[in-house]
Amino acid sequence: MTKEVVFTLDAVPPLTTFSQAIISKGFVYVSGNIGCTSDFMIVEGGVQGQTIAALENMRKVLEAAGSGLQHVVKANVYLTNLARDFSEMNSVYVRFFEENAMPARTCIGVASLPLGASVEIECVAELPDA
Repeated sequence: MTKEVVFTLDAVPPLTTFSQAIISKGFVYVSGNIGCTSDFMIVEGGVQGQTIAALENMRKVLEAAGSGLQHVVKANVYLTNLARDFSEMNSVYVRFFEENAMPARTCIGVASLPLGASVEIECVAELPDA
């Protein structure tokens, strides 16, 4: 059994307690991404701006792993205010995936997220056949 750690300088650096992603058995497991800059400042633009930043960072990590957003099979979205922010997050989220090939997804309301973020997104993606 092998696993490979994914790291790219193009994405927000991981903290020492986790990896940006792990490749194992043909899948890429991407750690949660919040909408922050490389120096860990939350981006402006509310939940929509944070969703864009989180998904762009996730895209960079997936590409570094040899995959991409089009290969995401499952996503988990965490929101600190599900009632208020779901539709705004969703209006951005749908622009990152093919209309008729949306990944399976769970969206969960949580009490808080790192750095005071409003949204965090993680995913599992396939590695495309070589």
